[in-house]
Amino acid sequence: MKAGTVVALCVLVVLWASAFPAIKLGLEGLSPLHLTLARHLVASAAFAVFLLVARARLLPRRGDVPALLGLGLIGITVYHVSLNVGQLQVSAGATSLIIATAPALTALIAFFVLHDALGPLGWLGTAFGLAGVALIVLGDGSQRLAPSLGPYAALVLLAALATACFAVFQRPLLRRYRPLELTAYVTWAGTLPMLLFFSGFDVALAGAGQRSLLAALHLGVFPSAVAYTLFAFALSRAPATLVTAWLYLIPGFALLFSWWWLGEVPSALTVAGGAVVVGGVAMVNLSKRRQRAPVSPAAVG
Repeated sequence: MKAGTVVALCVLVVLWASAFPAIKLGLEGLSPLHLTLARHLVASAAFAVFLLVARARLLPRRGDVPALLGLGLIGITVYHVSLNVGQLQVSAGATSLIIATAPALTALIAFFVLHDALGPLGWLGTAFGLAGVALIVLGDGSQRLAPSLGPYAALVLLAALATACFAVFQRPLLRRYRPLELTAYVTWAGTLPMLLFFSGFDVALAGAGQRSLLAALHLGVFPSAVAYTLFAFALSRAPATLVTAWLYLIPGFALLFSWWWLGEVPSALTVAGGAVVVGGVAMVNLSKRRQRAPVSPAAVG
């Protein structure tokens, strides 16, 4: 990858890592649905400003509207609602570790949808990733003594699946739109269903504390508007499996932010599960790199 893409991914990793503890701070004063709506109203307004400053197209082509609505529903609405509700019971650090399965899930989706081959090492890595998620859930559950952690962790895993689908299915649209344009349209499309959460929203904002409101503002501008644009920029210049491989760097920063902002200390089992997830994702991406490597003439025949 070119230097600009690498820099974009480095910034993306830090911004998305900060989202997990910020969501916890937002949930102190807002419900998951109201926090999701607040974040994306901020992001939608930020994108309108970004498009005007960049002199980009404000509206997509009419024929692309159904695809954009579908992408927004999967990658924005489903992802963020599942993530925020899941974090009611799952710690910020454990959440980031479960989301780290997205690269392996991306490879699986690419295999079934795009017929992108996944070798034996890739399948083994996927199995390792899922086993790591199970360890994370067990570790986080034993630490928090939450018998209902299973369904909440499943919602976080659903969020990881949603972001993997988002990474695979947005690539064709990046041939027709600039990354900033596509990310703005998808964010607006994903925010529309969230208007169903508007009931009591004004009262919720009035009653939320300053930390929750600042967290919602941070989430809307940086992990949403800025980071999602960087994600689309990277996807426009590199394969989805390679770009999403960078996501397994997020948990390390997320655990650091969670300790710094929230005082969360992960259990040993959670850390072990995270190591297994990272190892599994590394296997998947090593498998993909081997498949893309040119065959040496000396090895033929």
